[in-house]
Amino acid sequence: MPRAEPSRRFLLAAPALLSLPAPLTRPAAAQERFPNRPIRLVIPVGVAGVTDIAGRVIGESMAQILGQPVVAENIAGAGGTVGAAAFLRAPADGQTLYIGTANAIMRLVYPNLAFDPVGDFVPLGLVGRQAFVMAVHPDVPARTIPELIAWLRTQGERANYGATNPGATNHLAGSLFQQLTGLDYTIVTYRTAAQSVQDLLAGRMHFTIDSPTLLMPLIRDGRVRPLGMTFLEPSPLLPGLAPIAQSVPGFEMVVWQGMFCRVGTPPDVVRVLLDAVQRVARDEPTRQRLATANIEPWADPSPEAQRAWMASETRRWEPVIRRMNLTG
Repeated sequence: MPRAEPSRRFLLAAPALLSLPAPLTRPAAAQERFPNRPIRLVIPVGVAGVTDIAGRVIGESMAQILGQPVVAENIAGAGGTVGAAAFLRAPADGQTLYIGTANAIMRLVYPNLAFDPVGDFVPLGLVGRQAFVMAVHPDVPARTIPELIAWLRTQGERANYGATNPGATNHLAGSLFQQLTGLDYTIVTYRTAAQSVQDLLAGRMHFTIDSPTLLMPLIRDGRVRPLGMTFLEPSPLLPGLAPIAQSVPGFEMVVWQGMFCRVGTPPDVVRVLLDAVQRVARDEPTRQRLATANIEPWADPSPEAQRAWMASETRRWEPVIRRMNLTG
């Protein structure tokens, strides 16, 4: 039987048919949309800490932009390194984020880390900063920093300072105050800041430097007495509290939070996350929510500013940590 010749209509239509996309093109594009499921946010501290509060506020605002829930997961321990390690075990697909202070200070405190605390993290933006508060038990006969220093000199190692695990923020703050003043009080470490504050309330702990989120309700009730705060300049969120640096030159502690994704995250995903974080960092309602927890915004929340801040923090804290002689 002779082969049929193709019709003129088919020949005319053939170029158009060849130019059509493959049948799977549109479904595949839909599958590649980011994010296409809830995002996990690793918070490397316990519930109700300042980083936890910041993470949950930022996560809720990001969810509105990204169109997917941002689910907070608290993984505390070892100065944030347990949470950081868990974060870095997740795929580098942008579906798992990290909020905290990932930087080379981790390496100084924990020299045997199995990850690079700088190179394995991609900064997405600075989302919060907080001044800590120095507070004493009411039985301590000091109402100013100079009076506290004078009293501590008479007590020596009998005076106790409460901190959480070695290398934690309030541990570093207590060690810096000790180094700058030449005092030799005893730093007692606890598993959580709440445990330290409980001993402060009971009079078993003489003083501490910790989050206003934790201390301000106790200060308002008169259960502990505030003496100062850790920024170099007064904070509008802590009216009436003078910087500790006015009495102890060189003393500064900025508790900060940054958002990170993993190295190896696809560039188009990083762009989506960067846009979301930067929009949230500049969003006034979000800033107001953070302010209720005494968390201030950054003038420049960009990832470039975040990298510069991390480098400066490493330079500033390295000599302090070396003198502490910590081992991880």
